[in-house]
Formats: sequence, C-alpha cells, structure tokens
Amino acid sequence: MVAQAAEQAGPSRLALVDALRGYALMGLFLVHMEEYFELYWANPHPAFTTGLVFTLFMGKTFSLLALCFGFSFFVMMDGGRRRGRPFAGRFAWRLVLLGVIGLFHGLVYRGDIIVVLALMGFLLIPFDAVRSNRLLGAIAIVCFAQPYLSLWAAAAAAGAPWAMGPPHYYSDPAMPVYLTGSLGDVLRANLWDGQLNKWSFYVETGRCAQVLGLFLVGLLLGRAGFFADLAPSRRARAIGLVVAVAVMIAVKLVRQHIAGAPTGPMLWVDAILSGWFDLAAMALSVLLFILAWQAGADRVLRLLVPAGRMTLTLYVGQSLLFVPVFYGFGLGLYATIGEVGAFLLGVMAFALQVAFARLWFRYFHYGPLEWLWRCGTRTSFDIPFRRRPALA
Repeated sequence: MVAQAAEQAGPSRLALVDALRGYALMGLFLVHMEEYFELYWANPHPAFTTGLVFTLFMGKTFSLLALCFGFSFFVMMDGGRRRGRPFAGRFAWRLVLLGVIGLFHGLVYRGDIIVVLALMGFLLIPFDAVRSNRLLGAIAIVCFAQPYLSLWAAAAAAGAPWAMGPPHYYSDPAMPVYLTGSLGDVLRANLWDGQLNKWSFYVETGRCAQVLGLFLVGLLLGRAGFFADLAPSRRARAIGLVVAVAVMIAVKLVRQHIAGAPTGPMLWVDAILSGWFDLAAMALSVLLFILAWQAGADRVLRLLVPAGRMTLTLYVGQSLLFVPVFYGFGLGLYATIGEVGAFLLGVMAFALQVAFARLWFRYFHYGPLEWLWRCGTRTSFDIPFRRRPALA
C-alpha cells in the first residue's frame, strides 16, 4: 500500500491534495485580508465578516498547510527510496532554500509562515527513519497535548512569577512602525522586533508543537495511502466527522467559562483548548472537503488545483501586493476600508489569483518560485519550465 500510494501520489500529483492546498491558501489569504495583514490588531473593531473568516479559517488553514507539508515530505522521501536515491540530504537543502525565501518574505510581512515550516521541517528528517507508525502517532498526540503549555499552566497555578505574566507577543513594538513608518522603517522593524513578536506567538500559543504534530500526521497519511485511495478509510472518516464535531462542541463549552483570562494558569489552559478547537475544525473541514469531492463537487473544487500547485508563488505575491495597500508607507487602506470591504476585496483578489493560476499552467509546468525552488534543489536550471505548444 505504501509503495502504491507513493506511485500514485508522486509523478502525477494528487489533484485532491492540490485542491486542499489551494483551499488552505484561500483561507489564509482571507484571514490576512481581514487582519489588514496584521494592522487590524492595532485597533480591532469586529464585524460579521471578521467572525466568519476567523471562525472558519484562522488557525485551521495554517494547520492544513502544515499537514500537507508532512504529506509532501512522505512523497519525496518515499519516491527517493523507490528510485534507490535517498532524498534526506536533498530535502535538507530544499529546506535551506525555502528558509531563504521565507527570510526575504519576512522582511516585508512579519507574519511569514515559510520560515516556520522550513525550520521545523528539519525535525521531520529523523522521524522518517522511525518505521513504527504507532510510535509516530503517539508522538503526534504528545505534541497536540502541548506539554510545555501544560507546564506553564501548572507553574502559573503554583504561583511561579515567570509563568504568571502575560505572553510576550501581547507587547508589539513593531506595530506603530507598520502604521506610520516608511518602507525602510518596516524592513528594519521586521529584522528583529517583528520576528521576535511572531516567534513569541508561535511558542506561547503552542503552534510550534502543533506544527510538528501535523507534520507527523501528514507523514502517516502518506504511509497509509489515505489520499491515494479514499475507499478503505470511509468508516474511519465518518467516525472522524463525529469526533471532530464533538471535540469542537466540548472545547467551546469549556472555553466559555475560562476564556479572557489576561494572565495566570487559565490563560495557558485556554491556549491549549484553542489549539484543540483549531485542530478539530481543520479535521472537520478536510473531511467535509473530501465528502464534497466524492459527491460530485470536485468539478467546482478542482478550480483550486492550479492555485494549490503554485502556493509558494501566490503566498509571497499576496504580501508583496497587499502589504503596501494596507500599510502606512503605501496606500494606508487599513484606516478606511473596514472589515467588510477588506473581505470583499479579498474574495475578488483570490478569484483573480485562481484565474491567473489556471491561465499560467496552460503555458508553464511550474509556478515561478516553485520552478526556481526546484532548480535550486537540483542545483540545475535544466528543468523544463515553459510548456511546448501542442502539435497540430
């Protein structure tokens, strides 16, 4: 089954996985637009669209990208084994190149997730040598249990001063720069203050542990041939739907009693529960996506496939275009557009991205950044980029 899954998922690429990746990109983009690429948090005024986008996508689509990353890791590593050419070293070099892209992207938009995925991706390499799927599953569960947030909660309950204060990411010295600074000011702020705030957020909300757990789940799904053949998992997916809904309801009820604590142990407990809610909601969205795909909606959902095949290019391009639209050094639209306007702009902009990606792949094999990344991975430009016109 493993070899069969890799064979089907490798050269031909699974359209379902690309569509899921395109869906994740859409959700992440709409969150960024509703946040004005983070400037919303300088003076938040929730609207209907804010609640809608944050509930459906915030923390969920990022999680889905991490899961897809783990699945892609399996495809590459297993493909290398089948060809008799171990891919671990090449994958590590691939992560270095991805990290470089993320570093430059992070200078423009500090919320960049590329560096996070690249750095944590190195942890996947030794796990590939673990052949026990049960052990990998157990490690993923430990990651989702958030051991270090649990430690902070216990320490805060015991009165430890270092665990009683507010999270570091509550303080954001870079925000005034984003609102009124020049482009040079923003680039300088993102060299340190912006990155410190971002990494504080990833650590203090448990996202680092969550990402590793999702990487491992993606690896396990690849080994199980989950996306290559959906039929054997029908019963498990039905159970998963029920469990996901039950977890979301239970977590929501508990959080109603503890959410909003500015400091203390309940702050860290709420962070753990928030992560569990996002994981359950992400699982629910994936399972419903698959259900719709099998029920005939794939004719519509396949529109996301081209965007999923050039996620890196579109993700970076979104920031390069819209950070100047919202930030003070550009149009400063954060002050006037409003949440509903930002949502509508985001929907229209993503529709154009989908159309662009569809048109692009009529003439090219890869997105531009994807092609450069592939060339860098192989240290060769001898990789087809432009499609040859069909013979009459």
